[in-house]
Amino acid sequence: MSLIVRMARLPLRWAALAGIALAATGCASLGNHPPAPQDVSNLEHRYKIGALDTLNIQVWRNPELSSTVTVRPDGRISSPLVEDLIAAGRSPAELAREIEKALAKFIRDPVVTVLVSGFQGVYSEQIRIVGEATRPQAVPYRQDMTVLDVMIQAGGLTDFADGNGAVLVRGAEGGKQYRIRLKDLLKRGDISANVPVRPGDVVIIPQSWF
Repeated sequence: MSLIVRMARLPLRWAALAGIALAATGCASLGNHPPAPQDVSNLEHRYKIGALDTLNIQVWRNPELSSTVTVRPDGRISSPLVEDLIAAGRSPAELAREIEKALAKFIRDPVVTVLVSGFQGVYSEQIRIVGEATRPQAVPYRQDMTVLDVMIQAGGLTDFADGNGAVLVRGAEGGKQYRIRLKDLLKRGDISANVPVRPGDVVIIPQSWF
């Protein structure tokens, strides 16, 4: 499957971002991009509920109001006595407080706990891998996630990948581009090439020209 076809599967804004980075890597040498930072230790990530997450809503002493629901593509949920409540973009604790407010109209002092499974995460915080990965895809961000974690989920590099020509596009820094040495990391076992990723990063792997 060609890189252009893979990019076409991305949402417009991410495809445009990937296209800009690919153009930059095609027209400039690898040295024009600084190496990706080895330290993002100041990042404290709190999970936000995303569309298609599965939520287990437990209402203390009211099992008939407890339920397991899937967040709809529009980011909303419905549960007993609660309809069309926005879940996406909120933390589980924030959503639990909103459900308590809704249930307070029907029961006294509701206590709600929201547990998340089937993680997808907020769309804007997913890590996207495009280009010459075995399985280009978007993956949920996890605390302390690295490029190695991302590439394991993507199945590694294809035979045609220019792994050391890969670019990390950092959405949290306005699309700033960094070079990453995926071939050294995955093919040669050079762990020094492993770098942290941040929510919203895009990993772009070009095709080797020879």
